[in-house]
Amino acid sequence: MRSASRAVVVLLLSICLLITVPAQTRNGGARSNGARPRPAAAAEPVNGKAAPVSEMRAAIERYAVDRGSLARSYPVAISQARRDRFKKYYSDWLANLQTLDFDSMSQDGKVDYILFKNHLEYELRQLDIQAKQLAEIQTLVPFAKTIIDLEEARRRMERIDSPKVAATLNELRKQVDARRRAVEGESPRPKKTVANRAVAAINNLRGNLRNWYTFYNGYDPMFTWWNEEPYRALDQSLTNYSNFITERIVGIRSEGTQTGQGGPPRGPGGGGGFQGGQGGGGGGFQRPGGNAARPGDASDIVGDPIGREALISELRSEMIPYTPEEIIAIGEKEMVWCETEMKKASQQLGFGDDWHKALEHVKNLYVEPGKQPEMIRELAFEAIKFVEDNNLVTVPDLARESWRMEMMTPERQLVSPFFLGGEVIQVSFPTNTMAHEQKMMSMRGNNRHFSRATVHHELIPGHHLQGFMAARHKPYRGVFSTPFWSEGNALYWELLLWDLNFAKTPEDKIGMLFWRMHRCARIIFSLSFHLEKMTPQECIDLLVNKVGHERDNATAEVRRSFDGSYGPLYQIAYLIGGIQQYAMHKELVGSGKMTNRQYNDALLKENRIPIEMLRAAITNQKLTRDFATNWRFYDHR
Repeated sequence: MRSASRAVVVLLLSICLLITVPAQTRNGGARSNGARPRPAAAAEPVNGKAAPVSEMRAAIERYAVDRGSLARSYPVAISQARRDRFKKYYSDWLANLQTLDFDSMSQDGKVDYILFKNHLEYELRQLDIQAKQLAEIQTLVPFAKTIIDLEEARRRMERIDSPKVAATLNELRKQVDARRRAVEGESPRPKKTVANRAVAAINNLRGNLRNWYTFYNGYDPMFTWWNEEPYRALDQSLTNYSNFITERIVGIRSEGTQTGQGGPPRGPGGGGGFQGGQGGGGGGFQRPGGNAARPGDASDIVGDPIGREALISELRSEMIPYTPEEIIAIGEKEMVWCETEMKKASQQLGFGDDWHKALEHVKNLYVEPGKQPEMIRELAFEAIKFVEDNNLVTVPDLARESWRMEMMTPERQLVSPFFLGGEVIQVSFPTNTMAHEQKMMSMRGNNRHFSRATVHHELIPGHHLQGFMAARHKPYRGVFSTPFWSEGNALYWELLLWDLNFAKTPEDKIGMLFWRMHRCARIIFSLSFHLEKMTPQECIDLLVNKVGHERDNATAEVRRSFDGSYGPLYQIAYLIGGIQQYAMHKELVGSGKMTNRQYNDALLKENRIPIEMLRAAITNQKLTRDFATNWRFYDHR
């Protein structure tokens, strides 16, 4: 479990794109006659030697920088102009790829070419999906285009007619109020998930309008004279409309949402409002703000199921040739294996086949308040010693030295009830301000044996070591970043360490199995939710009844899964990505072609890319320009 650096969000998807690339740079250093691209970046020094540089590296780096410039130049997330511009950007880059001499490239160049092509095709599909989802909310936000036009005219630095704009704002207010009254009388009312998406759009439009108003307010006296009151009234109407939909249609108490600005904004406001797709450049609607999570309350969990078509698009982008239904079946099969192993550990503890009783026994093996940091430190060094004693992976001295620890706030624990990690491990444990029930759930959910199975996931050999190596090896591949590599690699270590008897006692085994069951459940509930076959409450019940979660912790896990801060495949990436890397381990280490250390070092040095391309790079697989995913990696025990 790591904090979401990639916003991936969730649903409406990626928009980050393009600038028309000048002819001399569009090929990333390549000549348009098909000659090989010339690398513009210096080779990375490795043990004093210069590592080969991919022929595609300069083009990918240029693409990422230009895309960032374009995204900042078109800040209105739901703008048609932005989508059109980004569609051109992606299409131009795709056309450019066709001019390159693929067959003459090195293996790294071919891998990068395929990754880049896959990324661009995905982003184009996401734009189409986004357009469909925006069309679903159009009747709820018919005023959106007028607000967008104001902000985009400002971005184009067009001259403003203050009296005319004041009249526009006044008409907008009337339109918003009329739309609220119309929605109140409509039957049937909009679907809850669509209404929730509309709330996000309205809140984002408020931010865009605030940006627009702040730019002129006070700097143009005539603008302020004409528009101060019309702006304030429009902002209030948008707030009232957003609150009405949130409370009356979505069914969430709009706690903490501003109902008035208390005066014109004086600083920069929000903008954008989409979060990352595969490339991290914009995507799903952000979760509507102001709806504070409350212990024991799941009413704020709404989410936005994306449907089967969009799920298949996501799987295709991750180079996973399975359907959503086949992935759910994998989760169910793995759950059965976990239950069988749970019963074995339960029998060793004297509880027979009643592994739920054994799990309760393990949950109560928590440390007393104040001792959690000491325990985490002990478990971290235990894991480092294990991987080094068994020659499993190279741990650089600086990686061993540079990890740190912080305590998680009670508010954050309502969304992230367990540890989060990377260079900093964020520790979840109750504080004195929590109610007694929340204290007990937090301590029981972060007991010694559950923690023993998560500390190495977050630090070494997990997320901290991953981040350390990714920053130093092929960092330009960050644009293709995927949780199937990062979360999958941390989960792969759980599978490998299980095989190597890292679990010393039955309690340790139950701790590891609890988390593996949790990953199985994540596959089942997240895909079922996006297929509209499970509600958020049913997802919570699955975690409680099938895995044995504390209810508050289960609620927080489901809330985190669907709040818009993670992509729709993020929750399946743990176990599926782990199984992919475990399958490669059997193929390469099990056959004697590589040692554990060689294989695990190789995984870390290719950076965070889809696992099938990781396999192609490590095995030097023969690749073609039109490569299509076909690796059936799951071999059920």
